[in-house]
Amino acid sequence: MDIAREAARRRTFAIISHPDAGKSTLTEALALHTEMISEAGVTHGKAGRRATVSDWMEMEKARGISISSTALQMQYGDTVVNVVDTPGHADFSEDTYRVLAAVDVAVMVLDAAKGLEPQTLKLFDVCRRSAIPVITVVNKWDRPALAPLELLDQIQQRLGIVPTPVTWPIGIGGDFQGALDLRSGEIIRYHRTAGGATIAGEEVLDRTAAEEAFGVDLATAEEEVELLAADGMVHDQETFLSGRTSPVLFAAGLLNFGLSQLLQVLVDVAPAAADRREADGGRRPVDSPFSAYVFKVQAGMDRNHRDHVAFARVCSGRFERGDVVEQASTRRPITTKYVQSMFGRDRSTADEAFPGDVIGLVNATGLRIGDTLRAQGERVEFPAIVRFAPEHFAEIRAADVSRSKQFRRGMDQLDAEGVVQVLRNDARGDAAPVLAAVGPMQFEVVQDRLANEFGAQTRLQRLDYSVARQVARADVGLLAGTSGVEVFERSDGTVLALFTDRWRIRSVERAHPDLELAVLAADVELA
Repeated sequence: MDIAREAARRRTFAIISHPDAGKSTLTEALALHTEMISEAGVTHGKAGRRATVSDWMEMEKARGISISSTALQMQYGDTVVNVVDTPGHADFSEDTYRVLAAVDVAVMVLDAAKGLEPQTLKLFDVCRRSAIPVITVVNKWDRPALAPLELLDQIQQRLGIVPTPVTWPIGIGGDFQGALDLRSGEIIRYHRTAGGATIAGEEVLDRTAAEEAFGVDLATAEEEVELLAADGMVHDQETFLSGRTSPVLFAAGLLNFGLSQLLQVLVDVAPAAADRREADGGRRPVDSPFSAYVFKVQAGMDRNHRDHVAFARVCSGRFERGDVVEQASTRRPITTKYVQSMFGRDRSTADEAFPGDVIGLVNATGLRIGDTLRAQGERVEFPAIVRFAPEHFAEIRAADVSRSKQFRRGMDQLDAEGVVQVLRNDARGDAAPVLAAVGPMQFEVVQDRLANEFGAQTRLQRLDYSVARQVARADVGLLAGTSGVEVFERSDGTVLALFTDRWRIRSVERAHPDLELAVLAADVELA
């Protein structure tokens, strides 16, 4: 089978946004338009509608936000669409960062009324640093919104990237009647369906019918498009792939308006699966023997079994279920009898996969985030996925000592998933590990999952530390007995010193000028 041809059919992308921009609803609408589901769910607010397929955790359903990234594979015409819905909340940005290491393009969703928000800016910066091209979707155009020209000005001024619309709305925010497809020249009118649960109707109008249907709104839209074209805001494939421009579309995810245009843009302009960068700086051709890397580990997806799934992005070669592959870090062989194709919580057996696909390896014990998988005899290894610098710390204990075994098992599992970083030292012991998090909501997720998945109620005590630095094991003795400092070992073997504040760091450095306190890698990269 022609592996390069199969790779060219794949589009693998992440959907990123600030919280509540409609990211999960948009993902649901994509699943509807690819006929993977017959009726779209919602994150919250619509009685009688089921939950979205990407937000399957009970805590996600209750809060109406995404807590964990979710992979979904869809078919659109001859194209295989691999989409990963990511958490929007800043507290879960480390999960989003790991996903961005596994995709070829990002779809950045903006709330039409709010425009660019703080988390959107941070996520775009990660995409820029990682050389990931970005497609922008202005969502919620069915509600009152900023003027479209103002939104584009925000993108250009605050992101330093040129927005190039490929669709343009007919009607102001809150009165979304149709759109101009700037690539095909078509004038499209949308028709609502009951509650937006099914695919919205689309009608391509000729000039006479469009003028009759839209009147002055059509003339306004066309005038705005002419202004943009005069300023050079026209899609160019080369500048898009280089990260200098971003195609822009307007949509209403809750009504399923504008989604067929987004899918077609993904097929036509988004980069296909291509050669991937290796740890040594080389490139891994897609038609090389099988290789993949693990970007996510998740337990608790199957209600009937306590299994866990390692999500791996296929980078090269053809994967066949039953192949024996190798874990690069240990050279340990791994059988692949139980491999799944993921669709939110649901899954089906994957008999084969190609570059760009995301596969789920069920109960492949020992696999951790960042692991490289490869055909036996190969020597490829992909770059490690960095850990974020934590800023929030809390000691956690089992509320009932008779549940200590379940508590320890749950902590090991959540640590392996990267839900939170788990730190230990001899003084506190294994019964009272310290959780290190990017944001405090991670603590809530840990407690919720320990209680619901492992039957272990817990007590949490917040600690006064706010800064972590990596320290050499040989220098640990220099910090012994120092006020406002405590040393721990992370599960990956990294030794971390926790400080109450940066003033304490400076005080320690003055007292021990030969002591090396290293800023964590991600802290440097995202500063």
